[in-house]
Amino acid sequence: MMAKSVHPALIAFTALIFLFLLAPLVIIIGAAFSDTTYLTFPPQGLTLHWFSNIFAIEAFRTTAITSFELAFLGTGLSLLLGVPAAYAISRYRVELPSWLSTLFVLPILVPEIVFGFSLMKSITIGLGLPIFPSLLIGHALLVLPYSVRVVSASLASFDFSIEEAAISLGCPPLKTFLTVVLPNIRAGVIAAFILAFITSINDVSVSVFLTGPGISTLPIQILAHMEQFFDPTIASVSVLLMLVTVAVMAVVEATLGLTFLTK
Repeated sequence: MMAKSVHPALIAFTALIFLFLLAPLVIIIGAAFSDTTYLTFPPQGLTLHWFSNIFAIEAFRTTAITSFELAFLGTGLSLLLGVPAAYAISRYRVELPSWLSTLFVLPILVPEIVFGFSLMKSITIGLGLPIFPSLLIGHALLVLPYSVRVVSASLASFDFSIEEAAISLGCPPLKTFLTVVLPNIRAGVIAAFILAFITSINDVSVSVFLTGPGISTLPIQILAHMEQFFDPTIASVSVLLMLVTVAVMAVVEATLGLTFLTK
């Protein structure tokens, strides 16, 4: 059977799409290595000075640590809430009301600016919580929809009769969930962690309402730096954030394989 030839117009259109997606990345990477004192592309020369400048600025170091702490803790908290919620929605979807699944995606349906302002009024001002706990709650709620929806998609292909068989043989429900259900949906849990972690560490709209004196996140510090300087340090930070994303995916590929997440 002869293979069908691909129309040249389709090839050209696909190439334009890839160019559209890659062009901003190329511009940012080029600007990060420029030896000028201002953002420019193409770079006038090549230097690593702006990458070392990131670590020389204390504000970038402290906010980066805060962002990673919030990303790990917020994502972990969202999974602790989201995995049981996704299990309940999938396991008891007939008994539970249909609107319950929509409730968990409200943080991404509501505009993030409105969501961040509401959190500031209700948590920071209303409850009087300190800045870091407020940020932690805000990030956990922001990424909760990813935990619920991704894990729910993984549970959609799970045969719950296996769980019922384990319980009928005398296995306690909690142990059944941990030893039977959870291993079968770990691909969805890992995928949810990756999406939630990347979303949290790059968040601006929610964090800008919850940060305060002494505590800020890396994206907010980038905005503050841009108000005073317009040097390639900003592009260098962006490149490092992209490398963090690539590193997370590389770890998944090395340990599990990216095809594992599609199971």
